[in-house]
Amino acid sequence: MFSNIGVPGLILILTLALIIFGPKKLPEIGRAFGQTLKEFKKSTRELTDDVMKDVEEEKQKLTK
Repeated sequence: MFSNIGVPGLILILTLALIIFGPKKLPEIGRAFGQTLKEFKKSTRELTDDVMKDVEEEKQKLTK
């Protein structure tokens, strides 16, 4: 998704974010984004683990 932005595009986005939100709000927004990403990864990992557990149970049922 972000592979086509490049360095100039990233600098432009960061500059616009700094202008729009200001230097005091930017760290708070970054922290909130990081925590949201962390929770998303955790939920995804739990869902994947549940699915893999179900698959293993079904395999065991079929082999019996």
